[in-house]
Amino acid sequence: MNYETQFASDVNMEPMGIDEDRARKRRRIIIAIVIAAVVLIAAALAFGKKSDGAADSAGGAAVSAPVVTVLSPGQSSVQRTVTATGSLNARIDMPVGVVGEGGQVVRVLVQPGDWVRAGQTLAVIERSVQSEQAKSLAAQIAVAQADAKLAKAQLDRARQLVGRGFISQADIDQREATLAASNARVGVAQAQLAEQRARNGRLDIRAPASGLVLTRAVEPGQVVGTGSGVLFRVAKNGEMELRAMLSEADLARVRSGVPASVTPVGGTQSVAGHVWQVSPVIDPVSRQGIARVAVPYTPAIRPGGFAAVSIVTSTGDAPLLPESAVQSDPAGNYVYIVNAKNQVERRAVTVGQVSSAGVAVTSGLNGKERIVASAGAFLNPGQKVKPELQKTDSQKTAG
Repeated sequence: MNYETQFASDVNMEPMGIDEDRARKRRRIIIAIVIAAVVLIAAALAFGKKSDGAADSAGGAAVSAPVVTVLSPGQSSVQRTVTATGSLNARIDMPVGVVGEGGQVVRVLVQPGDWVRAGQTLAVIERSVQSEQAKSLAAQIAVAQADAKLAKAQLDRARQLVGRGFISQADIDQREATLAASNARVGVAQAQLAEQRARNGRLDIRAPASGLVLTRAVEPGQVVGTGSGVLFRVAKNGEMELRAMLSEADLARVRSGVPASVTPVGGTQSVAGHVWQVSPVIDPVSRQGIARVAVPYTPAIRPGGFAAVSIVTSTGDAPLLPESAVQSDPAGNYVYIVNAKNQVERRAVTVGQVSSAGVAVTSGLNGKERIVASAGAFLNPGQKVKPELQKTDSQKTAG
């Protein structure tokens, strides 16, 4: 009985030993796989660090030599200008009033803004009495002409009778004098009629010259006379002007005939004109003088308004740079240029006219340099850069 039991125990333990061996083998395989995975991960991390180090090195090189945009401006035609403000006025403002005896206005034929020609009637004054006077004078001419005709007929008959001795030479002389007096009375009557007609014509208010009606200060039914003042204002030929107030220094640079550009306040369109008169005197209080700029008529130019003007004082050649290329500090204005070694250099410059086209450099550059177009504030003299030439508009079009 014990033997059988021992035999059974041995038989049952044999399979258990086999399972333990298999488990130990399985554990060793798993441990080997884990170790291999750890080794692979460590290798991958080491390779990544090397790659990052290489990238950092490349980035450091890029930082040490940044790409900058440069330009070579050359020489451009630059206008030097003087800017000012002033009031708009008619270049020749013609006041029109009553030139005759006046009377009651019956019709007004124009409005402000109308164009008129020289001699055109602007307003008509009632003239019934004057017309009757003209008719009376015309009748007096007819009477004087009849008297002259009768005197001539009497003189002709007397000359036929003088040879027969019926009339003396003294009678002939008297009849000749009578005819001369009659002809003179005809001339007087004609002159009186012409005078009356001229007076009647002056009752009409007429334009002294062609131009633009600016104002009207008369209405139908109004009684006007020589003391009525200005009834109309007319701008001769519609020509306008800007009276620009300039400082003494600026006025010395302005000459008659130079071009100018006028921009009314509140408008965006500029009107081309020219300086036609420069004040010969300076106001001793304000130290300013007036430059009168003539401009043609446009609806935007209204007398009494305000406008800005840009007057060209001279023209020359100079490098023209964008505003982003010019830097400034307490030492003055400067630009950065890139030399032949692709290193940044600071160059002091003198700035001239600043306009929408750019900044004119009057000294310090010849236009052939490679000038940093922007980002100059982030550069330092002597720094190594990689310049990239900026294309001009013509180069972009060709490309």
